[in-house]
Amino acid sequence: MNRQELFNQIKAKRSFLCVGLDPDLEKMPASLNGDLFAFNKAIIDATAPYAVAFKPNLAFYEVQGVKGLQAFEDTVKYIRENYPDILIIADAKRGDIGNTSKMYAKSFFETMQVDALTVAPYMGEDSITPFLTYEGKWVVVLALTSNKGSLDFQHIADAEGTPLYKHVLTATQKWGTADNMMYVCGATQAEMFTQIRELAPDHFLLVPGVGAQGGSLENVAKYGMNKQCGLLVNSSRGIIHASKDDDYAQVAAEKAKELQLQMEELLKSIL
Repeated sequence: MNRQELFNQIKAKRSFLCVGLDPDLEKMPASLNGDLFAFNKAIIDATAPYAVAFKPNLAFYEVQGVKGLQAFEDTVKYIRENYPDILIIADAKRGDIGNTSKMYAKSFFETMQVDALTVAPYMGEDSITPFLTYEGKWVVVLALTSNKGSLDFQHIADAEGTPLYKHVLTATQKWGTADNMMYVCGATQAEMFTQIRELAPDHFLLVPGVGAQGGSLENVAKYGMNKQCGLLVNSSRGIIHASKDDDYAQVAAEKAKELQLQMEELLKSIL
C-alpha cells in the first residue's frame, strides 16, 4: 500500500484509527476457549468500517507457540482477503545485523505478506535498509515511545543538547523516505510532536498510547497532524478488550466508532 492509497482510506473513512490486535487470553470471553483467530475475526469485522490499519503485536501470538503463529498468519490472510484496503502493520520490533534483517524482511513482507513492520534502529543502517528494498512496504522505526523506560535512552542528549530520538529521526531519513518509512511516536509525548515535525514534516507517525495509556487524541492531532493527516493512532485494549463478555465485538465496534467520530472532527481542518 502506497502513501496515496493510505491517505485515500483516511479521507474515505474520515478516520486515522489503527486497531491493535493484541488478544490477551485472560481478557477474552471464556466461550472462545482461547481461539485467537476467532476473536480477531470478530474484532476485525466489527471495527473495519472505522479503521484504516490493523496492528497485531507478535508477542500476543508467540506466547502460544505454533498455534499462536498460525492464528497470526490466519489473521493477516483474513484481512488481506476481506479488507484489502486496510493497512496491516506487524508490530514485531525487529532489527539485527544485515543478513538477519534480510531474513526478517523476507518472512514478514513475502511469507506473511504484511504491509508494514516495526523495527528498532539501535543497530544502525545495515539493520534497517534490508526492509526498505520492498516496494509498497513500510518500515516503522521506533523513535519516541510512550513507555516510562523511554527516558532511559531516547532523551539522552549529546554535547550540543540534541537528544537521541532526534538523531534517530535525522539519520534514518538518509536511508528511507516519507513514502516507505514511518515513525513510532507515543501519544504520551504529544507535546514533543512539534519538534518531531520540524525534523520529519511529511512522514506518517504511528502513535500508540491513546486511551488506556493516557495519551490525548486532541494533543496528538494538534501537534502532529500534517496536510495528509500523517497520523495513525493506535488503540488496542481500549477497543478489543472493552468487554470480556460475549458482546466483545459489538462493544469494540462502539469504541472504535467513538474514536472515529472524534477523528472526523479533527480532520476537518485538512479535508
